[in-house]
Amino acid sequence: MTNSGTPFDPQAPSSYAEPPDLSGFDDEYDAVPPADNDEVPDGKYQARVHAVKLDRSQKGDPMLKWDLLVLSGPHAGRHIFKNAVITQASLPFVKGDLKTLGLDLPKLSELPHHLDQLLDLALELTKRTKGEYTNVYFNKRIQVPAGEVAARGDAPF
Repeated sequence: MTNSGTPFDPQAPSSYAEPPDLSGFDDEYDAVPPADNDEVPDGKYQARVHAVKLDRSQKGDPMLKWDLLVLSGPHAGRHIFKNAVITQASLPFVKGDLKTLGLDLPKLSELPHHLDQLLDLALELTKRTKGEYTNVYFNKRIQVPAGEVAARGDAPF
């Protein structure tokens, strides 16, 4: 579901002359469990880099946005997100994450040209929440049999 930013008027007429036919979904609707919108709990996970992009924080600092897909266990198929704001203080942590994934750059300015090399890499990570803050730590790169790494789909960002 997307949010256009404009609330809809429940009294406004529908853009359909007739409501859409949803009967084609009836069999699956009964069988499918509702989506679990809760956060993945703290712990260690095997995951793969589903998507990564360079963006900006609300303050305008450069930031790496990671979308990590859990590969195994009861939370397989769920996403863990990590935002790594790049500042002088966080530079060692950003460099450590890239090194853990096997990306050794002579200059950070080259990172935008190498983001695609990070896709589909498998890793062990730890998710920890303290108060209202959540941290995701990249522990080590791992090898996962090809059949266990699902095909990449559309990234959520």
